Amino acid sequence: MPPDRRRRPAPPAPPAAGIVRKRPPTAPFGPKCPTRQILDHVAGKWTVLIVDALAEGVMRYTDLHRRIDGVSQKMLTQTLRQLEVDGFVTRTVHPTVPPRVEYALTELGHGLRVPIAALREWIETNINEIEAARRAAAES
Repeated sequence: MPPDRRRRPAPPAPPAAGIVRKRPPTAPFGPKCPTRQILDHVAGKWTVLIVDALAEGVMRYTDLHRRIDGVSQKMLTQTLRQLEVDGFVTRTVHPTVPPRVEYALTELGHGLRVPIAALREWIETNINEIEAARRAAAES
């Protein structure tokens, strides 16, 4: 049969009213796993520092940049955008000249402070053991 006369499969029928289709399962550690995607964002070093800084209150971009030593403008902008997309941060633009932009934690963002504080506490409790292990590894 010539290529233009081949039968194409019919597109899948839309679900019947009231039927909700579940998302196909994803590999637990695969790149499409929703938990992994959020964890990749939340566990980033700049995310933790930004959430900590915003825990003190509303901040402007330049204040955040000064507060977080070592973060480039590019990484700060990218991380703030992702935190906004994920619902952890709000961005408010005030119509002034020049525009004033402020960032604040949302309720969800404030909830993120709890596991971050727990992680900080664990690090502070175990820092001596971690540093000893690093020294031992460097000596060997």
